[in-house]
Amino acid sequence: MRNNRRARNFNEETETKKLIYISIVVVILAILTFVITYVVYSNSLNKSAEDLTQKITDIGIQQNDNTLHEASSSIGKNVNEMQEEQEKTEKIAINTTNAQNQIEEKTNKTVETKAQEVEKKEEPKKEEIKDPTFIKPVEGDIIKEFASENLIYSETLKEWVTHNGIDIKAEKTTVVKTSSDGTIKSIKNDPRYGITIVVEHENGYASVYSNLLTAEFVKEGEKVKQGQTIGTVGNTAAFEIADEPHLHFEILKDNKYLNPSEYIK
Repeated sequence: MRNNRRARNFNEETETKKLIYISIVVVILAILTFVITYVVYSNSLNKSAEDLTQKITDIGIQQNDNTLHEASSSIGKNVNEMQEEQEKTEKIAINTTNAQNQIEEKTNKTVETKAQEVEKKEEPKKEEIKDPTFIKPVEGDIIKEFASENLIYSETLKEWVTHNGIDIKAEKTTVVKTSSDGTIKSIKNDPRYGITIVVEHENGYASVYSNLLTAEFVKEGEKVKQGQTIGTVGNTAAFEIADEPHLHFEILKDNKYLNPSEYIK
């Protein structure tokens, strides 16, 4: 009985060991199969990927070459056309600028012309100022004529001298009247011609009354009318003290001496 049990137990153990060995062998084979399959599949995938990458690279290079070729051809063909277009554009710009300048010039001229016309219309016409008329400041004969360019003999100085006015014979204290409308510019005691009054008139004219006795009737800056009393005849002119009593009378235009005999009426 014991031998039979031992034999059975031995057989069971042997069978169990066989099953274990077989299972181990199967598992090892399965692992080897998986590893081999994985390696082969990975190599295949890598090769496919490399082939695909190469193809894409080749396609890209070819496309770039085609693009560059097309661009080069396009540039080569359009250089002249681009130059012509640039020249046309520049001509158009120049013509446009010239046209704008002409329009601005015409506009400015038109505006200036209209402005001048408006100014002419708005500006009131100025009345023409007439030259003053002169009368004799005293009644009497002319005893010494005007001689600004010629020489006449002076009884006082005992020499030949010029004479920038006329001497009108009049007794002392004879009333002296202004020869024309004007403004009293100055009243002074001249060292050569004594008490002197200067009257300003229109258009640059002035009249001078010298050898006066008095000048109390007017003051500087006063407006006077033709024929208005401004002084009296005296003998205060040192350069003419040897002459008969008289009024020394001058007329100037823009500070230039004129011959009073040609202007008094």
